[in-house]
Amino acid sequence: MALIKSLRGFTPKIGNNCYLAENATIIGEVIIGDDCSIWFNTVLRGDVNTITIGNRVNVQDGAVLHCLYQKSTIEIGNDVSIGHNVTIHGASVRDGALIGMGATVLDGAVVGEGAIIAANALVLSNTIIEPGSIYAGVPAKFVKKVDPAQAQEINQRIAKNYLMYSSWYKEE
Repeated sequence: MALIKSLRGFTPKIGNNCYLAENATIIGEVIIGDDCSIWFNTVLRGDVNTITIGNRVNVQDGAVLHCLYQKSTIEIGNDVSIGHNVTIHGASVRDGALIGMGATVLDGAVVGEGAIIAANALVLSNTIIEPGSIYAGVPAKFVKKVDPAQAQEINQRIAKNYLMYSSWYKEE
């Protein structure tokens, strides 16, 4: 069973049909929608501010989500994939976006709908990533626009795959 810890009067709220890995840590003011998966060694630390996660979101192994006290929150939309070892700190990620493995997204950044953040990219504070665009590098820079239908297909396929993967663990 995942470590689910109340703190400062806040108890994490977990939606229906979610998979939480045994060593995932979910603390404080965290709201997780339906059909989500929170994978091994992931930390959702809502101790200093709110983390809100939509439906059909997968937060993959080793990811860390945290905020700034009284300054920033995290808002994750629906059908979002957050790759292995990603750090999101006080940022917003809109519906259908993909955050690649090892990427870092800092306070006040907004990742637009259907956008893709490449693996190991660093999205600096207050950066606005346009919907349907690909950003890569350190610091992350615009690479190109992606066809919205193609981005949606790729990102929704990954989200659906993670629903399938989580079902394997629920069967055990």
